[in-house]
Amino acid sequence: MSAVRTVLGDVAPGRLGVVDAHDHLFLSTPRLPGQELHSVPAARAELAAFREQGGGTVVQWTPYGLGRRAADLPPLSRETGVHLVAATGLHQAAHYDDGTLARLRGGLAAVFVAELTEGIGTSGVRAGLIKVAGGFHTLDAHARWTMSAAAEAHHATGAPVAVHLELGTAALDVLDLLCGELAVAPHRVILGHLNRFPDAVLHRQAAESGCYLAFDGPSPAHHATDWRMPDVVRALADAGHGDRLLLGGDTTTAGARSVNGGPGMPYLLRRVRPRLEAALGRDLVRRVLTENPGRAFAVDWR
Repeated sequence: MSAVRTVLGDVAPGRLGVVDAHDHLFLSTPRLPGQELHSVPAARAELAAFREQGGGTVVQWTPYGLGRRAADLPPLSRETGVHLVAATGLHQAAHYDDGTLARLRGGLAAVFVAELTEGIGTSGVRAGLIKVAGGFHTLDAHARWTMSAAAEAHHATGAPVAVHLELGTAALDVLDLLCGELAVAPHRVILGHLNRFPDAVLHRQAAESGCYLAFDGPSPAHHATDWRMPDVVRALADAGHGDRLLLGGDTTTAGARSVNGGPGMPYLLRRVRPRLEAALGRDLVRRVLTENPGRAFAVDWR
């Protein structure tokens, strides 16, 4: 039976409730100095605020080596009543030191499989997805290495592969590699950050492959494209791809949290949801927030 692998165990897709399909409770990277998400009380407050808006599940895309704090996730889930999904995977090379990458060079897929089936470190928390990343309009050698490892881990476990698209670009290159050369079924691939590259034709081409398209934000860095999101989502729905859409908050900095004065996780339900309901209708938005994530992240685990 298909199930979503949460930090408290496998859960039926219909029990997820309203889903933030792409976000971060904890994240630490040299690319964002001084903006680390490492506070457990702040994470708890953010989850509580999301829950107050009707949220039921948060999918955390923080991958290997970027401060996931996996052992803190189960108590946070219990205390707030929000299902949490953890990630394995690897981000772009710029997020890691050379020593970390060298240690992983000979067995990256095995690391992913172990974190999906046995647990992250000594926490016992099993990951529920594999997160990797492309580059700006291209896939470099690091991206091809990590995506090859992700595909190998997917074939061993069935886990979905979620892809950070740099500024929303290289979506078709990612699909050519993952779904073409590496034979990952398109419905097991989730493309993130597409709102940052609001090309309706490209979005439709990606959706026609059968993959899932994740739209997230808002962000001061991407405000010039964030406001176009309702139009590009409506264009996909009008083209018959409403069942391929996912929504998330992608909170990556401490300053972006609602508890620190930013929009944070609650914004997805407090402001984005009613805005999209006006554009798409309440029933479709409900399905995008509940049914679509259930299909995207549910796996017949091997």
